[in-house]
Amino acid sequence: MVNFSGIPIQPEAIVDFLKQEVQLRSICEKILCYQIIEQAAQERQITVTPEEIQAEANRQRYQNRLESASATFAWLADQLITPTDWEAGIRKRLLSTKLAERLFAQDVDPYFAEHRLDFEQVTLYRIVVPYQQLAQELFYQIEEREISFYEAAHLYDIDESRRLKCGFEGRLYRWGLRPELAATIFGAQLGQVLGPLRGEQGFDLVLVEEFIVHPLLPRLFL
Repeated sequence: MVNFSGIPIQPEAIVDFLKQEVQLRSICEKILCYQIIEQAAQERQITVTPEEIQAEANRQRYQNRLESASATFAWLADQLITPTDWEAGIRKRLLSTKLAERLFAQDVDPYFAEHRLDFEQVTLYRIVVPYQQLAQELFYQIEEREISFYEAAHLYDIDESRRLKCGFEGRLYRWGLRPELAATIFGAQLGQVLGPLRGEQGFDLVLVEEFIVHPLLPRLFL
């Protein structure tokens, strides 16, 4: 039974809802897929260590700006899962990745070398304001350390969700960015503030936090 906002929801109600929304089949397919992965991993003696689970949990906490244990527990409760559920999900994803690497590693390198740019990612923080003059003034203030990038995002960004996350935009693929913007961002230095850049909603300031290049993994195991 799931307790949501103090209201109990029976498992049967969840299953009925998935049926009515025509989602039950896709969920069953994912469950079956993970069962196959689990069996294949056992046959090949592939395991996930507690240290690997902890490292991935720490990465997710950092990504979601969960800087304390209490903040992490509150986030998990909001997602209606327990720490044990969270760790189990992390283990499944890590096990899928390890199995995929074992099965397909010999095919990955040639393809990846040819399509490398398709898999490049960047972790960005972004501030979007309506006026170029304001964006330029914020850029100068950040450069002179009169205000931090994160504080400026929290105060001035036009998007409420991004304001609450102090400008955190997330991980973005190169191909998901406009070509001219991608060239600027992927040519920047880590920690460099870029802008003002004309965007779709106004004028952007961008902070490059991390460049990420993932190995190519078959979509079945993602």
